Amino acid sequence: QVQLVESGGGLVQAGESLRLSCAAFGTIFSFTDMGWYRQAPGKQRELVAIITSSGRTNYAAPVKGRFTISRDYPENTETLQMNGLKPEDTAVYYCYSLYVDEYWGQGTQVTVSS
Repeated sequence: QVQLVESGGGLVQAGESLRLSCAAFGTIFSFTDMGWYRQAPGKQRELVAIITSSGRTNYAAPVKGRFTISRDYPENTETLQMNGLKPEDTAVYYCYSLYVDEYWGQGTQVTVSS
């Protein structure tokens, strides 16, 4: 059974940085895409960043230039470096992976105070 485990969330002040990590367990394959989504209270889950197996990246407009996604391929690990955090970045962040099916982590809370 595939399991994605996130770490690195927490409470920070505006302008500070956090680094999220995600590791997959129980896989015998390498994911094609890995990424991060987030969901703020009362809002829909939204894409933050995606990285393909070839290293191509795509960022949501609100985080472009502040967040950096990376992964170790073919190992199924990824990180999200978040700099210049803003209160509107406050959300539960979910690790996402794709190999035929979608896989999701349990989520990690990121809270940015003003």
